Amino acid sequence: MRFVSTRGGAAPATLSQAIAAGLAPDGGLYVPESMPKVGHLPRDGYLATTASRMLAPFFAGDPLASELDAICAEAFVAPAPRRELRIKGAHLLELFHGPTAAFKDFGARFLAACLGRLRRDEARPLTILVATSGDTGAAVGAAFHEMPGVRVAILYPDNRVSPRQAHQLGSFGGNVRALRVEGTFDDCQRLVKGALGDPALQADVPMSSANSISLGRLLPQMAYFGHAALQATQPMNTIIPTGNLGNAVACLWARAIGLPIGEVVFACNANETLPEFYAGQPYRARDAVATIANAMDVGAPSNFERLRHLFGDEDAARRQGRAERVDDAQIRDTIRRHAANDGEVFCPHTATAIHVFERLRFEDPTKDWTMASTAHPAKFDTIVEPLVGRRVEVPDALAVMLARSASAEAMAADGRIFADWLRGW
Repeated sequence: MRFVSTRGGAAPATLSQAIAAGLAPDGGLYVPESMPKVGHLPRDGYLATTASRMLAPFFAGDPLASELDAICAEAFVAPAPRRELRIKGAHLLELFHGPTAAFKDFGARFLAACLGRLRRDEARPLTILVATSGDTGAAVGAAFHEMPGVRVAILYPDNRVSPRQAHQLGSFGGNVRALRVEGTFDDCQRLVKGALGDPALQADVPMSSANSISLGRLLPQMAYFGHAALQATQPMNTIIPTGNLGNAVACLWARAIGLPIGEVVFACNANETLPEFYAGQPYRARDAVATIANAMDVGAPSNFERLRHLFGDEDAARRQGRAERVDDAQIRDTIRRHAANDGEVFCPHTATAIHVFERLRFEDPTKDWTMASTAHPAKFDTIVEPLVGRRVEVPDALAVMLARSASAEAMAADGRIFADWLRGW
């Protein structure tokens, strides 16, 4: 299996090369040269086993192939249950049972397990760059904390993540440093892409990415969608809270290789880039809008390149999906109503998917849906608790992180300043 750039200007790479690089040399994102197909998969297997069997074609011929079972065993230690809600026609795919209480834990641990097995110059540490709108940075920090030969720089938009998210991001120390950037998530993402695409800087500071632009982050995210679909009795129609499009593309890739996944709908917050595109307008990136579903505050989703590549052109992509906009008032109302009516407490991101589900059930009450629940509501206590009228219990792993001290360094949204910081680390 070889991997090519979405922009077509880079030589094909092996899986190990693509994972180590993070971003293709031409600035594009790595995708399979051709999408494989998987055969029959058992419905009663463990998540790690399903992941290994699903991902085996992508690892074919690579030195990491012999390590795939062990990599999956390390990455998929937390459960990802698909449970039936009290709401008719609704299931919830709970992806927040990992060490940082967010779905990003699966991909971050998988990437760390891969990079830990790739040979590198031990005299020069590998610097992992990660832009985060809330959850990615903590998952990456936890996955790589104290790993020899690796450093992690977490960039997040100052004052645009929840207080508990900010505390998580700055709670590691050691080989993990948090930078609070004066700007938006898109500014953080531009700093990361600019650094990765700077050959002179790469020569001084070997770097890779841990965002969903990294193939090593996106591939494992296919697994929990595929595993959940195998538990369903019919093709699993799926609603995914969507910001940078990595989780959504992973679901579409899982469907493309043969898993029984039906319709895929993107639940977006007030950032309208994707809803406008699926409504028929030309794709247009714009500045991110701050919302209470902050992990989805993305105006220029990087994985749009992979979405377009998967379907061949933008018109084909529109025919294969749908994106719905949900504003803050609707998110708050959804959280409040479900806590009062059926005792379910959702994080703001999961609530966007629940709200979209309610729209879709109104259109067709016969169709069942599975919503991806991307984070534990306790991470957003300042938003959720006033709406539900009670304290939300904090998971044990999150409580441990919150008990540690935390700090973050201020960083201007300036590529030259960031490059100097990296050289001086």
